[in-house]
Amino acid sequence: MKRHYIPVTAAVPGVNESQIAFIRKAIRAALAAEGVDFPCEVDVLVTGDEEIRRLNREARQVDKSTDVLSFPAFDLTPGELPGPEDADPGTGLVPLGDMMISLEHVRAQAKEYGHSNRRELGYLVVHSVLHLLGYDHVDEGEMKAQMRAREEAILAGLGIMR
Repeated sequence: MKRHYIPVTAAVPGVNESQIAFIRKAIRAALAAEGVDFPCEVDVLVTGDEEIRRLNREARQVDKSTDVLSFPAFDLTPGELPGPEDADPGTGLVPLGDMMISLEHVRAQAKEYGHSNRRELGYLVVHSVLHLLGYDHVDEGEMKAQMRAREEAILAGLGIMR
């Protein structure tokens, strides 16, 4: 069986191979926790505040930087998954979508929340994967609570606690 394909592009200095490996590990853990047992693709861009602000403005008409942007390939609800029939015929991979992470936000938020850059990066990666799989947090209701619970469970599985 093919493995997941997770290309990570580092568009800013300071991203090392260990961080890239950790991003891939966190994505695989989130996919496994959500029952994604078919080969898929998740594209990752690690960038800075200026670029993520531009992307946020273009995609969401919000002219400010943010920590992470997620662009799902499918309109899913939590627990719903695309199937093998959604695979790209050329690669055999199901394209789940793209995530963009601001390394500047990772560092600033880790400092603000009093935890490591690794924990913040892991949180943002898992958060984004859940968005790619249909989770949302547009209000303070049940769906946000469900998403937060899944995030914490996946991070705990990676050995990352608050």
